[in-house]
Amino acid sequence: MRLAGWFRGVLAGVGLLTGLALADGGAVYLPLDNRPPSWAPCTWGIALCPPPEVYAGRAGADPEQLERWLLSTSGSILVASLDALAYGGLVQSRQSTLSAEEALSRLKTVITWKLKNGGAVYAFGIIPRHPDAKDRARNLAVLRRVQEWPEALQEGSYFEVPWDDALPGSPAIEEAGTLSLPTRPGADEAGQLMLLRALNPGLRVRVLYDDPAAARTVLRYDGIPLEDSIARQVRSAGAFLVEQNPDLILLAYSGKNPQKAVLLVQSNLGQAPVAIADIAQVNRGDPKLIDYLLRLRLYPRLAAYTCWGTPANNLGSALSQGGLFLRDPQSRQARLAENYLQYLYGQVGRPWVRERFPEPLREEAARYLFDRLKQEPLPFMLGTQLELTGISFPWKRTFEAAFSYQLVPVSLTQGQR
Repeated sequence: MRLAGWFRGVLAGVGLLTGLALADGGAVYLPLDNRPPSWAPCTWGIALCPPPEVYAGRAGADPEQLERWLLSTSGSILVASLDALAYGGLVQSRQSTLSAEEALSRLKTVITWKLKNGGAVYAFGIIPRHPDAKDRARNLAVLRRVQEWPEALQEGSYFEVPWDDALPGSPAIEEAGTLSLPTRPGADEAGQLMLLRALNPGLRVRVLYDDPAAARTVLRYDGIPLEDSIARQVRSAGAFLVEQNPDLILLAYSGKNPQKAVLLVQSNLGQAPVAIADIAQVNRGDPKLIDYLLRLRLYPRLAAYTCWGTPANNLGSALSQGGLFLRDPQSRQARLAENYLQYLYGQVGRPWVRERFPEPLREEAARYLFDRLKQEPLPFMLGTQLELTGISFPWKRTFEAAFSYQLVPVSLTQGQR
């Protein structure tokens, strides 16, 4: 594939670095922004991340600081948001006035890092939400130029293009069809999914449905049938769909039949760990399903549970967390605790705050919400009790909240209550 002129210049400028040996460091991760879904992997102990102060909430990341940090950080793997490097984040990718050439000039940092470290590169760039994006043509032009990268970066590179919130009238799916890179619905979960592909590829995944007819339903926000969305998510993860001998079972829960969903969990836990993507609603979980899972003490035995976003968000993050921590029970319990708190926020916390506090939210909103949620019973996990210790609003709005917590050891009799 022909390289663009600016790309040839980058290669020539750093060509002397290609003889360096592979860096001894681990995974390096540049999140899309500092909202919890994107930033969470920085708290999981699986990757090196930029200093938190580089990401300034709704103002976005400082691309120059990101570039300096990345070029000073060695690793054997790079998972990077192209939108953070070029524009400062997802929201900024919709609003930026940069030209395509200016954006591409910032993205050359990925090439420089690759040639300096020799590590594998996993990068993602988002087709923005409609009608929010001010310059869709610019965003698409940048992604078309990026198509040339994987071949030029050679072995060990993977680039993909999720599309954000393809509601009726959005041109995102049509735009995705013009690209040669892999495309799929989603955005906020992309960093998690790329980390799974980078750190634990090749998973054998079996998909189950509480309602088999839901597989053919075109999902709101995804814009494509559920089974197609799942297949694309699995491919993005470097995983494979199977019917026999899975490493992980992904249960896509549509909300139609919570009893069947619970029976599927019970009957399949002996075959493989089960991760649930709760896609019954958007940005909140199904209390009927959670009630069954808690009463039957199945929730702490799951590989993952997610309900915080759109269908693609939840599918991708359930697959990612289930796969990343497949053989790490302690981390799996932590992820389940975090996602229970996200469930509780969607079900109780967000509506409660919206009724009482205007945006931008102040610290008093977090303080009062903490007192309110402390009134809610929290589940026993495996040998521990979930305890909420703090709440914050990273972007000073109700759409997302971040939680601190601890898992307090309990006796066997306490945990059976």
